[in-house]
Amino acid sequence: MTLKEIQQQLAPELERMNNEIVAMLHSSNPLINEIVTRYLKVKGKQIRPLLVLLSAGMFGKITEKAIVAGASVELLHNASLVHDDVIDETKMRRGEMTINGIWDNRIAVLMGDFFVSSALCKAIETDNIRIINSVTRLGLLLSTGELDQIFNAMDHSLSEESYFRIIYHKTASLFISCVEIGAFAADAPEEQIKLLSEYARLLGLCFQIRDDIFDYFSDEKIGKPTGNDLREGKVTLPLLHTLITPGIEGSEEMKALVKKEQLTNQEINSLIEFAKANGGIDYAYETMERLRREAEGVLCQLPQNETVDVLRQLFDFVIAREK
Repeated sequence: MTLKEIQQQLAPELERMNNEIVAMLHSSNPLINEIVTRYLKVKGKQIRPLLVLLSAGMFGKITEKAIVAGASVELLHNASLVHDDVIDETKMRRGEMTINGIWDNRIAVLMGDFFVSSALCKAIETDNIRIINSVTRLGLLLSTGELDQIFNAMDHSLSEESYFRIIYHKTASLFISCVEIGAFAADAPEEQIKLLSEYARLLGLCFQIRDDIFDYFSDEKIGKPTGNDLREGKVTLPLLHTLITPGIEGSEEMKALVKKEQLTNQEINSLIEFAKANGGIDYAYETMERLRREAEGVLCQLPQNETVDVLRQLFDFVIAREK
């Protein structure tokens, strides 16, 4: 089953969830409504809402509580994207101008706050303390991940342990929250919630590694080679592996480069080519395959049904996706 087929299978529930988001964000303020309408016009693949629905559906009917909980976590996710665009000075997302690109940082930060508050209101609507706790804790983890990444860039920390801690906080935590709240809404058995959460952790780590690979290639099918991570001092897994592996010629010179406050385009290209030439990309793919095997071991412990098969296919999609 392809991602499109998964989306089609859950289309009525996704539509209800998106309608919850639109209704929650409606305001008496014309500027807010204009921004929200423009922002919601383009949707991503909605993998995270799909995880909420799949998790809830695994344990019975997808209830209104699950729909509202999914809207909550998606609102919080969008809040983090709005704030990230300000931090990274991003002017385009999903082929459209960002809020800070059209208006300014002041309005974008306030709109991000508006999304956060809306997310919390939706969580409270579920009247489920475990869902509320998951969503509020998620906000803490997402913020921690971004601050960890900034600190690592300032401190020039080069270790896989630090890298995986960052991507756990900034990405995997969101995937975990999605399956948790779906399972909480369906009153799932505790042991199966733990298994789903571990699957989601592995999926989230894999998702971020795949995202990080995009920055190393010029093929339009894979992604545009902006080198933005390196410009911001972020050393991701492909380059990190080549810098910390003993015996690679030129690694000390490359380490000196990543410690510079500002890199030229030529220096960024040198780092990218160094990572590619010394097995960094291969290592990142090998790591994703290892995570897939671990996830399969987790899924095998769940009752085998159509939803578990879809979760397997979702993992395949995350590794194979080209944008």
